[in-house]
Amino acid sequence: MLRSLHMKLVMLMVLLILSLMTVVGVFLVNSVRGFYLEEFYSQMSTVFRDPDLSQDLRTPTGEGEDNVELLRSVLAAYSGSLGVDGINRKFYILNGASGEVLASSSGDPGSEDLVFTPNLTAALRGENGDKSSIAAGYMDVALPFQRGDASYIIYILDNTAVLSNLVDQIFVLIVEALGFGLVIAILLSFLLSKTMVTPIQRLTEGAMRVAKGDFSHRIQVSSRDEIGVLTDTFNNMARQLRDTIRQVENERNKLDTLFLHMTDGVVAFSKEGRVIHSNPAANQMLQCAITGETTYDALFGEVAPLENVLDAPDYLEQERELSGRYLDLLLAPFDRGPHVGALVVIHDVTEQRKNEDLRREFVANVSHELRTPLTNIRSYAETIAESVGEMPPGTEKRFLGVILNESDRMTHIVQDLLTLSRFDSGRDDLKPVRFPFDVLLRDLYNAVYMEAQRHNHTISLELPEGLPQIRADRERIMQVLMNIVSNSIKYTPNGGTIQILAGQEGESVWTVVDDNGIGIPPKDRSRIFERFYRVDKARSRQSGGTGLGLSIAREIVERHQGRLELLDKDGPGLRIRLTLRIEGPDHEAS
Repeated sequence: MLRSLHMKLVMLMVLLILSLMTVVGVFLVNSVRGFYLEEFYSQMSTVFRDPDLSQDLRTPTGEGEDNVELLRSVLAAYSGSLGVDGINRKFYILNGASGEVLASSSGDPGSEDLVFTPNLTAALRGENGDKSSIAAGYMDVALPFQRGDASYIIYILDNTAVLSNLVDQIFVLIVEALGFGLVIAILLSFLLSKTMVTPIQRLTEGAMRVAKGDFSHRIQVSSRDEIGVLTDTFNNMARQLRDTIRQVENERNKLDTLFLHMTDGVVAFSKEGRVIHSNPAANQMLQCAITGETTYDALFGEVAPLENVLDAPDYLEQERELSGRYLDLLLAPFDRGPHVGALVVIHDVTEQRKNEDLRREFVANVSHELRTPLTNIRSYAETIAESVGEMPPGTEKRFLGVILNESDRMTHIVQDLLTLSRFDSGRDDLKPVRFPFDVLLRDLYNAVYMEAQRHNHTISLELPEGLPQIRADRERIMQVLMNIVSNSIKYTPNGGTIQILAGQEGESVWTVVDDNGIGIPPKDRSRIFERFYRVDKARSRQSGGTGLGLSIAREIVERHQGRLELLDKDGPGLRIRLTLRIEGPDHEAS
């Protein structure tokens, strides 16, 4: 409310009236006080300069006469000239040496209790006391004189009650005038603000229309003052802006063509082959600093001549390899008119190439993994079929056992592939429940204990007290841990040591599986979670591995928004750490 121009003008006028009336009131009151004080001392000076009064005050009296009574009667005779009324202004006759009140205009000196003012103090020192401050609540004058051998002081004191009444009346007048002034100021300020704000509101409405893209609206000019000039200028600005935007449309067509095929880097060339535009991505992909002096031949001359690009009906597509990166180039002309030029759009397809290679490798691995058991099954089955009734006792049963084992191996491969396929398609949803993490680890320990004993391994479980319950898919987490511990048992020579540790860090729990087995060479650590990747393929197949276990484990952990990572370790063996959120996936701390 106070931010509106209406209220600002009203408050400005109110403050102006208040300030003006305050200054006038203070000036008027001080002037009245000063005039009244000056008039008092002027009156006192005129009276006491009268030679007759001076002679009457200083002429000694005869024997038996009362000097004080004579002095009081003399001053009483001049009471009218002195303005003494006995109520607001009084006179006193004091002993010039002690300051004792000897007589007063009231006739009862004993009832008077005077305060020794600066003027009275000056008179006791033999000086005329005829000065008072405008801020004092009284006016006084003290004049010392000699009458014969005795010294006296005539003291006139005015309590300024008349002045105070006058000041009160002036203050009332000022307040009344202030009230009328405020009413008039508020009315005038509203009229003035209405006159000023209305054209400003029109300008604001016009500016909002321009901001929305409407340049056709014209604001009516209702005056020729500064606001009228501003309104007219705004109308001209809107018209000029509309014309400028129309001119920019042609330039925007170039930009539309420039970014039509853009995926990453973009470089535009003039028909002479000089760079007219490039973005930072192009500098990064081409691994050079592209400036206005860079030419087309220096960047893409070996890919396609500039003339071929300018004459191309649509665009040319080329490919270039640079420092191990594969770049797909789209070269197209823009603006077939006199400002013809060439536009090169650069796509980095390195990741696509890698994905294609991975897909080919994946297909090859799947084919190889399935071909091996199929070959064994066919070979043993053909041998049995050809030697029915002729095989030594027990041989046929042993061959059938091999066939069953190879079938189980194929089943495991297919199941793992289906699991990964469901993960990739997002169809394998988690089933999170809340369960004690330490109980899960004890179940894991009990499940693998006998297998570890068959290899003469020493397996241990170290759990701290107070491990919390976690929210996760219990079966999937058990699958991950079982895969990790099983690998440790398989790839640790007989008589090895396997440790399962656990703990809590903030809002997460962790478990570490540490063994002293064959470990993983540094060159293979970054690929250990890839599908079908095995460090020692012959030994992995001999132990029944498919190369998919850790890939599935990583997929499960990532779906839980956790981490599965290899830790550095001094000495032989492998250390894998699993970290899970206590509150499970998609949980935000409040």
